[in-house]
Amino acid sequence: MSTITVTNIKATGETASRAVSGVAAAWVNINGASSAVRDSLNVASLVDNSTGDFRINYTSDMGNANYSIAFGGKWDTSIRVFYNGGNTNYSDPSTSFSELASFNESASAYVDPDYLWSVIHGDLA
Repeated sequence: MSTITVTNIKATGETASRAVSGVAAAWVNINGASSAVRDSLNVASLVDNSTGDFRINYTSDMGNANYSIAFGGKWDTSIRVFYNGGNTNYSDPSTSFSELASFNESASAYVDPDYLWSVIHGDLA
């Protein structure tokens, strides 16, 4: 396998280039209702831990636990999505996976929303 080293990258059809360091290390679009991955990059598998609690396993590990994660979902005003910091015990982030959870505050219960999204930026191992 060869390695190509670049400073900037421009995808086919794009008019602007961007710094390679700004390209996502991983991303995923999840159907929470069926626990299925709609589409992803650098995601090996999705684990449905329980209702509203999902583990995203990376294909290639992050280089360290100092990455940035952004997430969201499709929900009504009473449901919020949060990052579990690597596991349900809220420990330090993991280099090999992350977890998302969605909680309905009105019902005081975890729920499986139709859409969950996550984007991870950082260095790969």
